[in-house]
Amino acid sequence: MSAETPTLDSAATTGPVPPAPPKRSATEGIKETSRALRGTISDELRQDTDRFGEQDKQLLKFHGTYQQEDRDARKSRRADGLGKHYMFMVRCKIPGGRVLADQYLAVDDLAGKYSQGTLRFTSRQGIQFHGVIKRDLHSTISGINACLLTTLGACGDVERNVMACPAPHHHDGVHEELQATAARLAAYLAPRTQAYHEIWVNGEAVNGALNGDASHAVETEPMYGKVYLPRKFKTGLATPEDNCIDLHAQDLGLLAIVENGRVAGYNLLCGGGMGMSHGNANTFPFLAKPIAYVLAADVVHAAESVIKLFRDHGDRGNRKHARLKYVVHDWGVERFREVLAGYFGAALVPPRPVEVSGYDLHLGWHPQGDGKWFYGLSIENGRVKDDGAFRLRSGLRAIVEKFRPELRLTPMQDVLLCNLDGGALPTLERMLDEYGIPRSEQRSNVRQLSMACPATPTCGLAISEAERVMPTILDELEAELKRLGLADEKLSVRMTGCPNGCVRPYQSDVGIVGRSGDKYVVYVGGRIQGDRLNFELKDLVPRGEIVATLRPLLLHFREERQAGESFGEFCHRLGAEQVRAFV
Repeated sequence: MSAETPTLDSAATTGPVPPAPPKRSATEGIKETSRALRGTISDELRQDTDRFGEQDKQLLKFHGTYQQEDRDARKSRRADGLGKHYMFMVRCKIPGGRVLADQYLAVDDLAGKYSQGTLRFTSRQGIQFHGVIKRDLHSTISGINACLLTTLGACGDVERNVMACPAPHHHDGVHEELQATAARLAAYLAPRTQAYHEIWVNGEAVNGALNGDASHAVETEPMYGKVYLPRKFKTGLATPEDNCIDLHAQDLGLLAIVENGRVAGYNLLCGGGMGMSHGNANTFPFLAKPIAYVLAADVVHAAESVIKLFRDHGDRGNRKHARLKYVVHDWGVERFREVLAGYFGAALVPPRPVEVSGYDLHLGWHPQGDGKWFYGLSIENGRVKDDGAFRLRSGLRAIVEKFRPELRLTPMQDVLLCNLDGGALPTLERMLDEYGIPRSEQRSNVRQLSMACPATPTCGLAISEAERVMPTILDELEAELKRLGLADEKLSVRMTGCPNGCVRPYQSDVGIVGRSGDKYVVYVGGRIQGDRLNFELKDLVPRGEIVATLRPLLLHFREERQAGESFGEFCHRLGAEQVRAFV
């Protein structure tokens, strides 16, 4: 026996071999060595290249931008002996979707200079620029900061944009309280690194705590730590009567409990998330579960406690299993509540017996309760552009210049034009007509209730089309609904080019999810209220057969529905087996 070979006695003396450290994904190593998200981004920005290296590509997400490519150009560029055409998506993080008139005009100017003349309102109340090339990236992000908006934390493994009902209802004070709380949460939960300002704003603090300014910035993140979170973290606030922000899809959903006309506290719902991978049963959409009730004064501390729990217990080895939903699913609600209480520092009170009961798109004309009005403008897939006689971008700019409204972006990719005088109503409608912009009431229910993600050609995760083909699918569906006498049905349709679920397709009446090329998985049985998941109706449906696949089911719905029953509720009542038999 060699001297190096341990005996039983020596093993007893030295103790058991410690367990191997948990496996970590490559992204964790990139974050850990990033010097608080700096990497070599500044150096690469100065280089005359069209893209960043792999490590900086990952870090750029925290700064609010994704490196992408024009996938439409692949074939022609390859034939010409050229490489990929790289470009960037830049995302503004806008808590509660609130944008001042001057901010919107500045953002529109940036889109004209750097973003192919288009903007996109997102399903999380943000704004995206697409097609920005590398040499314009610094100008775009610094320009966003110059108008007191930010991109910090719009992407990456941190708190993303905090959502809140955008409706400016002043009659009760509740909605403005939700907006104020969203702003407080966004400021408190923002990363504190100085890297963002060093790189994009020349070290200047422009937008206060939301951007992590010098009064808050330190080189060790007090909440996130050196490696930040295992994955992204999403928060949203809603009232029971109006779940327009899809509370159950959030990592942290805050359901306002109103007493005597004020928000007394919030039910915490934890673990929502839509992303999954085809063919991987260990990944799945999941609705947030009610965990506890906290007083309104404690909501920021409660949010921090949930984030710290996620920081310490999320899966850092497998990014497909890294969202908070898997902690809630794997532990169960009781264990999750018990561990969360330790972070909160006190026993947690059970959630109030309150559920969401409604959903409002906030479209059309509405009194604000303060003598002013707002108009909710329905925008197809959030895309703000001019296209022939349809001049949405020009018209929206003209309206903002004339009326100087506050804009509020909605979770359905629409926009609310707020603080309008009553006399503005006819003039605004004339301007919409002049610029070829359909009024909200001129769009069908199915179009108002539908949305799609960008997908190809910009998103690197897309395996199928979404935004570019959704209008055609809706044309076909509108015609079919009219033929069946169902034209007025409130039928929600959400379409994505991959299973990651960016526009929350697993909650809608009909979900259409990219599967392979021009084939999709079709889901049914959810509802716009957002408190239920749908189920798979049929896999590998060719794009041209999606409406034909739904047709027999719609026919049965027309003949067999119960009074007041929606399409999704009808499918849910019958169940997957019976519904699939119809197709």
